[in-house]
Amino acid sequence: MLNLLGVARFPKPDFTSGYQYPEIVHGMPWESFWVWLDVVLLVGMMSLVAWAVHRRPSRKIIFSVSIVSVLYFGFFRTGCVCSIGSIQNVVLALVDNNYRLPFVVLLFFLLPLLFAIFFGRVFCAGVCPMGALQELVNVRNFRISRAVASALSFFPWIYLGFAILYAATRSQFIICRFDPFIPIFRLSGDVGMIVFGVSLLVISIFIGRPFCRFLCPYGAILSVVSSVATKRVEVTKKSCINCMLCHNACPVDAIREPYANKVGESRMVGVRRVLLYIMLLPLLTIGGGWLLSSQSDTLSIAHRDVYLYTLLQNNYEDKNMPTEVEAFYEMGRSIDELETSVMSVRESFNRWAWFVGALMGFVLGWKLIRLSVKRTRKTYEIEPSACVACGKCFNYCPQNISVKNE
Repeated sequence: MLNLLGVARFPKPDFTSGYQYPEIVHGMPWESFWVWLDVVLLVGMMSLVAWAVHRRPSRKIIFSVSIVSVLYFGFFRTGCVCSIGSIQNVVLALVDNNYRLPFVVLLFFLLPLLFAIFFGRVFCAGVCPMGALQELVNVRNFRISRAVASALSFFPWIYLGFAILYAATRSQFIICRFDPFIPIFRLSGDVGMIVFGVSLLVISIFIGRPFCRFLCPYGAILSVVSSVATKRVEVTKKSCINCMLCHNACPVDAIREPYANKVGESRMVGVRRVLLYIMLLPLLTIGGGWLLSSQSDTLSIAHRDVYLYTLLQNNYEDKNMPTEVEAFYEMGRSIDELETSVMSVRESFNRWAWFVGALMGFVLGWKLIRLSVKRTRKTYEIEPSACVACGKCFNYCPQNISVKNE
């Protein structure tokens, strides 16, 4: 008989007849097979999209990858392993030496970022099942005003900040808990999240990728990395003729129109505004850290020990006692032990709230600076941080059509 490590628990009988024991070959568990297949497909599909975007602009290939991603990573693998949720695992591994980060999860976190450095957001194009599902249902594009879209684009950073905060304090994995598409892929789950996910899909019919643009925390990271990509997405290899068709076709409003200082603003006024926001940047950073840390005690109630301690402050009758309180007394834990844990948790929340709040303040200041910088554009240009490499603009550009006809 073998134990879980494949080591014999008892010595084998010693046969005198010359019998030879057969060699035992341990097969790879099926789950290990599937997770490594996930990695192979992740790399293969991102490579295919990168080729379809940069070497042979093809919307059909990207669309086909989206279908495969939704069917395999979405419905078959039920959205796990997830690059978006891996943020929490990585943060927890950085702060907790006792937590062992699965290597596959680390790969799902790093590989899309690595591809983004070289090729842009090819993971978002059609490899991410959540983005792909929104892409497949999108049939119309009602454009949101640039001001509203800029304001909404701050929400992914808020989501990212709280995901870091709750993971670093060992409280919750909120990305997994509030994922709107996992219940759809699993065809089961919390009713509220199912309604939320379906609502996002309905919105996706008319507005391109609302979750990717205005909620996805991993997309926020990818937007920063892709802004310095060595090879950026181009609508066409030929000269732009300013036909505006690519701008109208882009579902995420990532193509910027020509700009020639339409308001006639003097250069000095623009410089002063940028300098003002640069001066405000450290104040927003410090202010954001202070503001969120001031709410750290309230936020810490998400931790199970703080929540339990809060419950214990009330005097319950036996018949009204919450299950958590009953379990606490039955386990024989002491109030002093719990108070020590609560103090440690609140100190951790205060420290990480400073960091997360400072991050949010810095991002807000940086967005104000970027919005204030105006430069002349003579042709339509793709904003690499916003472009999800979906390739919709390829088929609308007359220059690409003329190349195919040549």
